Amino acid sequence: MAQRSQNISNLDGGDFDVLIVGGGINGAVSAAALTARGVRVALVDRGDFAGFTSQESSNLVWGGFKYLENYELPLVWKLCTSRNHLMRQYPTRISELGFLATLDKTSPFPPWLAALGSFGYWGIGRFFTKPPKYFSAKGIEAVEPVVNTATARGGIEYMDAYLKDNDARFVWGFIQSAIDNGAVAANYASLAGSNRTSQGWEATILDELTGQKINLRARSIVNAAGPFVDGLNEKWDLKTEHRIVYSKGIHLVVPRVTDSERVLAFFDDTGRLFYVIPMAHRSVIGTTDTRTEIVDEGVTDDDRDFLLEQINARLDLPTPLTRHDVIGERSGVRPLVVRVGGSDETETDWTKLSRKHEIESNDAAKVVSIFGGKLTDCLNVGDEVAEAVAELGLAVGPQVDGWFGEPPAESRDGFYAAAKAVGLDRKPSVERAESMAEVLWRRHGLSAHQVLRSVESDPVMGESVLGDTDVLWAEVQLMADREMIATIDDFLRRRTKLSLIFRRDELMAHQDMPRVKELLGV
Repeated sequence: MAQRSQNISNLDGGDFDVLIVGGGINGAVSAAALTARGVRVALVDRGDFAGFTSQESSNLVWGGFKYLENYELPLVWKLCTSRNHLMRQYPTRISELGFLATLDKTSPFPPWLAALGSFGYWGIGRFFTKPPKYFSAKGIEAVEPVVNTATARGGIEYMDAYLKDNDARFVWGFIQSAIDNGAVAANYASLAGSNRTSQGWEATILDELTGQKINLRARSIVNAAGPFVDGLNEKWDLKTEHRIVYSKGIHLVVPRVTDSERVLAFFDDTGRLFYVIPMAHRSVIGTTDTRTEIVDEGVTDDDRDFLLEQINARLDLPTPLTRHDVIGERSGVRPLVVRVGGSDETETDWTKLSRKHEIESNDAAKVVSIFGGKLTDCLNVGDEVAEAVAELGLAVGPQVDGWFGEPPAESRDGFYAAAKAVGLDRKPSVERAESMAEVLWRRHGLSAHQVLRSVESDPVMGESVLGDTDVLWAEVQLMADREMIATIDDFLRRRTKLSLIFRRDELMAHQDMPRVKELLGV
């Protein structure tokens, strides 16, 4: 908590170029891109970083295969470009994997058409991934015996990618990058008041943990509030060309249903795609797509029953999955962009709305607003926000690539060699990786060397916490020092994915928990 306390202190009385409101993926990449270009940035979030929509994704990095159905070819081209770029820049954190789509009577199109689309998708993606494949019903059964092929007409496998760790961990990487480059960021710090002046903005920030109010100045504001972007703009009396509508999606985490490292894709009874996605030693079933006006409704019994019914009908399991098999849950809203007064605002088939993003600037108010978006397109959002801030008249340096990506392969290989010397080349217990060294590198990058130093000093620090979790005591210490963890759920749900792949009540009851909380200071 020392780092957070220091950042709160640095916010108080501070004079910044940009105040970013919202610490999800959009705010995080904006902060990282701007600080890399020499901009003085403050970032606040009323909860934890990535504590809302950005912790509820499917963890997929994909080019939008389903958008081909609506002929959104420019969007697919852009998303595939972004996917390819992320895969190059994050070779250990983002991995290519297959999406095996089984097409049956509920599917909106026949296998031959899906196969044609998959080859078109591969081409739009500049043949960056492995080529797609066509499968007969028997072929599906041969490669994935768990799939019930009784009504299958055939299937395809196309390639996309996914985050091996959780989405919130990925967001944290951009927050850390911004801080390392000079940004001042604080979680659990809400915007309690704001006033426009001739020089920009005066803002009052409430420390949600202590009740302290602090004041700062900023020449401009980036509204990265995600689902709450419209509410902030209304508070500031800003008229925008776009607004947000909500689509609720849920995921259920269950025991692994297949040992293969691929996504299983199906169409549910309503004709919507849903998936079985690998996550460590678990499977994630989702997502649903339900229009809602409630941004934090959570998972309902109807949600659970629907997904379990759909997956049980499409898998040939020894025993059907029930609510008792659910280990963890995710529920979030996708902020979908519509044009105010446009035809998409009253779209009757609203599920056709895509996950595009729009960025608007108000020159008079010096406010940049980010509407919508998705994880795959995050690097574009960062660069576009930086350009928008520059157009407001602020001094912004030239575009740079150094604000994203993993350290070079030589650094990674050197770390692997050093990790082997202290026994961290061992196989993980639950993570899908060749070694614990790989897991540590993808979580921490160069900071993983601090883990090695801790283990060298005390081999006990190389042991797992809370049972066979593949999170080491040395990592807990590193996170306590560097990652502004204020609650136990920051650790269990966002800096790690422990409460998704293990039952939270069992983690909380574990004999290690008091020591974990003591180290974290929560």
